Amino acid sequence: MKITLLCSDTQHPIYAYLLRWVESQCSAHQIDLITRVKEIEQPGDILFLISCSEIVRKSTRDLFRYTLVLHASDLPEGRGWSPHIWDVVNGKDRLTLSLLDAEDSVDTGNIWQKRNIELDGTELYDEINHKLFQAELELLDWAVSNIDNSQSQPQENNDQSTYHRKRTPEDSKLDAKASIVGQFNLLRVCDPNRFPAYVVINNQRYNIRLEKEND
Repeated sequence: MKITLLCSDTQHPIYAYLLRWVESQCSAHQIDLITRVKEIEQPGDILFLISCSEIVRKSTRDLFRYTLVLHASDLPEGRGWSPHIWDVVNGKDRLTLSLLDAEDSVDTGNIWQKRNIELDGTELYDEINHKLFQAELELLDWAVSNIDNSQSQPQENNDQSTYHRKRTPEDSKLDAKASIVGQFNLLRVCDPNRFPAYVVINNQRYNIRLEKEND
């Protein structure tokens, strides 16, 4: 099978997981890991869009038998940007990962599979990422092994769909006058390297890193 993985940012935490997945599968399949749509040169079987920030038009999707998106929400709820971050910030203790067809209208394609990811409320951003990324690799495995013998399903309850806006660095800002407990979910999802939590006091910005005490 000829497989292409499109991930827009080599600095995204998922990228290292994708490299390991490619290494584990390369003896059985022809796999390309790319960062830009224009790097697609030949038709293939599956195009996976994973943390992809580019618009992938139908002319590109038609080069593949399947173009699939991994999206971390229980679609049709939570279409749009960074859904699992919004979910954790809003206090959810269960994440849902959806594998769906890519369409022109964002996150509206048919669903192939879903995976639930349980959180206990203590995980920090890297631990949340690990649980999510492991589920993403499981769905890559599922698609490669089963998609030709499976049937996708249309999304239900589209009239109840919700959309998340794109997060900005300002979304990592803490309220200096609010409690830590009240802002703990925001603290735990902030990537200290890319989007650190911060507070502004006396017109000075201070970045905040949250770490667990080792046992």
